[in-house]
Amino acid sequence: MLILRKEDFALRAGNFDLTNEWNILRIICGAFMFPHMLGKFIGWAPDPATVGFFAKAGFVPGEAWVWIAAFSEGLCGAALVLGLCTRYAALGAAAVLGIAAYALFAVKGFGWVWNKGGFEYPIFWAITSLAVAMHAFKAVMAEGGAIAPLYKAKLAV
Repeated sequence: MLILRKEDFALRAGNFDLTNEWNILRIICGAFMFPHMLGKFIGWAPDPATVGFFAKAGFVPGEAWVWIAAFSEGLCGAALVLGLCTRYAALGAAAVLGIAAYALFAVKGFGWVWNKGGFEYPIFWAITSLAVAMHAFKAVMAEGGAIAPLYKAKLAV
């Protein structure tokens, strides 16, 4: 369960079965990473305002952190949309969004609502991504993952 398996990299038709609500949630979690990633750039260059925001949040040098964040968001987003390495992609997305919430707090102070620059949006999607990760970990355990006997023993108690 804790290690990557060959099956984690398999692109399956079932990953896109929209009668499965978990697929819908996973795909949306991934798809919402793309505008988050693209908003950091003007053309192909990091947006100077975004670079300044990263630097102000303590992520120095700002331009390097913009590229790291964008790469992380793109990788997690693509993996979630495709259903590849879902449990780790969802944890990665939650981490990236948690860091985004921290950065908003560090720069702007406490503010909840997203339309006023608050961290409601990244926290919502971080929690949603955690739910997707939890579901994916449970699915691997149910399939007989590495710690499945421990998981099943706890369920039987």
